[in-house]
Amino acid sequence: MVQLILLGLLLVGAILLYRRFVKDAEALARKNREIEKERQSGATGTLVKDPETGEYRLRQDDGPR
Repeated sequence: MVQLILLGLLLVGAILLYRRFVKDAEALARKNREIEKERQSGATGTLVKDPETGEYRLRQDDGPR
């Protein structure tokens, strides 16, 4: 019985790790696509609108997580 519970916990842990890996890989691929688009267009960054002031600013990278 204990082995069954331990196996279940290991499976849940493995599933959670896999989902985190996929999420990080998708975020990295999305960032790489954006960088490639900027490189092709000759842009130096991406502008985003600040909802509070209505001004456009260069998007800030979130940095490593």
